[in-house]
Amino acid sequence: MSSESPAATGRTVLYSERQRVPLTWWLGAALVVALISWQAQMGRPTWVMYVAAVICSAIAIWAMLALSRTTVEVVKEPDGTVWLHVGPASLPADVVSRSLVIPPTAKQAAMGRQLDPAAYVVHKAWIPTMAMIVLDDPDDPTPYWLISSKEPRELLEALGRPIY
Repeated sequence: MSSESPAATGRTVLYSERQRVPLTWWLGAALVVALISWQAQMGRPTWVMYVAAVICSAIAIWAMLALSRTTVEVVKEPDGTVWLHVGPASLPADVVSRSLVIPPTAKQAAMGRQLDPAAYVVHKAWIPTMAMIVLDDPDDPTPYWLISSKEPRELLEALGRPIY
């Protein structure tokens, strides 16, 4: 994706979602950092605890930010084509044959035995709902995309394709 703003390129953002890690995960990471730091200083000088805290904090912050970097966007280009961007992957809306919302009750089945190994999956454990986008592209062996989304219905409506 381009680093330029959508307004500068003439693109219209129809849907945008940033999949950030919830606050409870940050609190859990802080607890793990505290426990590791405390264990590191047992039987050693106190400065060892501070060094361990700095190192573990840096690792925890990096991990939380890395988990929070996924974005889901539906963008309409100036020529009228609609694109779905999920992390590093992009998909034109005209190859989507149908789509559906996966509720929290069906998420385990969709991610379990029913999952096609060739599917493109962007799964975030802290997001309970998903969107399934079935493709009809003879040049692409990927049968469907399975994407975690906080608002899967809005995402699929922005694509402008049939929702089942």
